Amino acid sequence: MSEATPTLFSRSAEPLAARMRPKNLEEFLGQEHLLGSGKALGDLIRRGDVGSCIFWGPPGSGKTTLARLIANYTDRAFEPFSAVTEGVPRVREIIKEAEERLKYEGRGTILFCDEIHRFNRAQQDAFLPWVENGIVTLIGATTENPSFELTGALLSRCRVFVLEPLTQDHLRTVVRRALVDKDRGLGQLALEIDDDALALLARESDGDARRALQAIEAAAEFLKGRGRMTAAVISDALQKRFAKYDKGGEEHYNLISALHKAVRGSDIEGSLYWLARMLAGGEDPLYIARRLVRIASEDVGLADPRALALTLSAKDAYHFLGSPEGELALAEAVVYLATAPKSNRVYAAFGQAMDAAAQHPAEAVPLHIRNAPTKLMEELGYGAGYRYAHVFEHAYAPQEYLPEVLRGQKWYEPTEFGLEKDIKKRMEWWAELKRKAADGAATDRTATDGTATDGKAIEA
Repeated sequence: MSEATPTLFSRSAEPLAARMRPKNLEEFLGQEHLLGSGKALGDLIRRGDVGSCIFWGPPGSGKTTLARLIANYTDRAFEPFSAVTEGVPRVREIIKEAEERLKYEGRGTILFCDEIHRFNRAQQDAFLPWVENGIVTLIGATTENPSFELTGALLSRCRVFVLEPLTQDHLRTVVRRALVDKDRGLGQLALEIDDDALALLARESDGDARRALQAIEAAAEFLKGRGRMTAAVISDALQKRFAKYDKGGEEHYNLISALHKAVRGSDIEGSLYWLARMLAGGEDPLYIARRLVRIASEDVGLADPRALALTLSAKDAYHFLGSPEGELALAEAVVYLATAPKSNRVYAAFGQAMDAAAQHPAEAVPLHIRNAPTKLMEELGYGAGYRYAHVFEHAYAPQEYLPEVLRGQKWYEPTEFGLEKDIKKRMEWWAELKRKAADGAATDRTATDGTATDGKAIEA
């Protein structure tokens, strides 16, 4: 019995995303900032003068396709390699083949390393001699920030090009092409797609062309190659979308930065959204709780000192309840912080105090505020002249506490918001008491010296 001819949907058939891979730059969609007229990468490709480089971008943005196009435009052999499934021994095999190709054919080789960030530092360094001597042109593809994941030595030998997610218009074009292309796509099936289904697909593919094409391929298989793709069919084909998040990489820092800045900006919905995104992505809730405590100190401060107690309580509540119940306590803390009056004046004042301590690390403690636990220290003047605040009216005794060189410094300047408005009034009142005390002391000194305030001698 002869083997059946593979159908469009048989497992042996090449996936639709691979079949629809652009064959030239004219078919390539997106990345206009790199490939447009006068742009660096586009001009290099058209001149056939592309050196080793790193493509950093999200899934389905065209990294592999672009590497293949570079090989075609520069007439070099294309050797794909995956850091996930292959190791350095395979790299050595490719290098040996590349050396022979260059020697006997005069033809260069592009070594395309997908997921290059999966290599450790030693494995990445294995590329260096071959990149330097020109045996291969390395093109690495990564979804992770190269600054975090690649060695400085490798980065110094490669240009980094940042690819962006495809727009919804790009994805609609990709899907329409696949539905009408009879040679590489699904055109022979005469399938149609509803406008709302196409809009749903473009929106929920998250800028990933591969995801969009996989969805319509699954939808076509479900429809048995006949009928219309409705929104319901596309929704089933897309299945569950996973949160874009990596707990150890750039996206971790992007999202915690977004949460912090939304709270600082008093945007409640933005704050809750970024909190939800981090939790959905699998972030440790206690890491978020620690950041909320920091926000309470840094951005709310004494405008509402209850914020610090509330964020610590939210941490304890999560620790006690766990997920998902404890996550509501974090949400409560986020909303409280977002709606609280804001002040970073303590944060700024402490920073200035730290600078002063670094600039004046050895200033002596004024004698009057030193402790005198021994008779000798008392005889040397330790504690002499100290005024115990509680025996004075209003429990305030005007005196100096800073070293001489720093006296007169004003680091903490309260705002007019929340509790700091009252703190500011209290500080102004203390300053006035201090000024009056200073004026009184000056008058006493004048009388003691026998000199009038106008400079004339006081008559006996």
